[in-house]
Amino acid sequence: MKFMKTAASSVAAVALLATGVLADGHAVSKLRIQTHYAPETVSGKLAAQYIDDIQTMSGGGIEVEMFYSSSVVKSVETFDAAASGIIDCDMTGGGYQTGKNSAFQFVGDIMGGYDTPYQQLSWLYYGGGLDAAAPLYNKYDMELIGWWIYGQESFASGKPIEKVADFKDWKFRSPPGMETKIFEKLGAKPIVMDFTEIFTALETGIIDGADASGLANNVGLGLYDIVKYANFPGFHSMPSDHLACNKAVFDAMPAAHQRIMKVGMEALALRTALTFEKKNAEAASQLREQGVTLSQWAPEDLQEFRNAAQATWPEFADTPEAEALVASHIEYLTQLGLVK
Repeated sequence: MKFMKTAASSVAAVALLATGVLADGHAVSKLRIQTHYAPETVSGKLAAQYIDDIQTMSGGGIEVEMFYSSSVVKSVETFDAAASGIIDCDMTGGGYQTGKNSAFQFVGDIMGGYDTPYQQLSWLYYGGGLDAAAPLYNKYDMELIGWWIYGQESFASGKPIEKVADFKDWKFRSPPGMETKIFEKLGAKPIVMDFTEIFTALETGIIDGADASGLANNVGLGLYDIVKYANFPGFHSMPSDHLACNKAVFDAMPAAHQRIMKVGMEALALRTALTFEKKNAEAASQLREQGVTLSQWAPEDLQEFRNAAQATWPEFADTPEAEALVASHIEYLTQLGLVK
């Protein structure tokens, strides 16, 4: 508690330093933002375009010092670094904060919920998502600015992954959290390991497959140089990257700058979804030509996975914020016909 009070005092001082005045008398907002993406990746380039957009649309009123590849603090520490004033904004994802509050699972990677980025974004912007998520972010002195979602992830596997039965005894790299519980229920053997260890673990046979990223990103990682099976389109995981800023800093910004940042995130969200839809399709065509088998799941198997995932949600709804988010998702997914 002492740390939080000290951090809050520091943040108030930082908020004052983050604003200034241009030569023409207009206010300037100076922000330091960190992303986990490298500048040469597709997502890194999309983040750079967002920064250029908000600086240009503000006529120079918003000035951003951008940090890529988690160059200031580790990815998992970015949120706290922004909340405490080390930087101003976190451009990673809520999923890194599930240890802080299980509610972040439901803004980070819902799993077994929406089919497309467009449905998931529509929950955030038009299905009550922002209202449900705001108290969670505000509790930790942060403001959720928006999401950008690259779409469903695909597996990389040394054997066919065509149906739920194929998960039995399948050893695969899994991120921590709810995913391990879901796949254990389906007979798989998830092994939690760092993203950077996937290639070597596949190469040495420690794992049979991996849940890494979307199809195009998996190609970039070289995973299909080792294993020759994948599923496409994906269905199990669709992480939401976020932009979240120190609340005191954001509240101190002019209303026009706040609006530019939020509307700019809506543009980034659409640009990201469209970009990866094309790149994943290109990757699928390329992989088929290279002899990689891509499996599209039947509706009954998709529903079996969805049922297992949704049955796991209540196990992680163990805080008031998580309960509110799960209820909001279920209400909207029911409207979409994705929850019966």
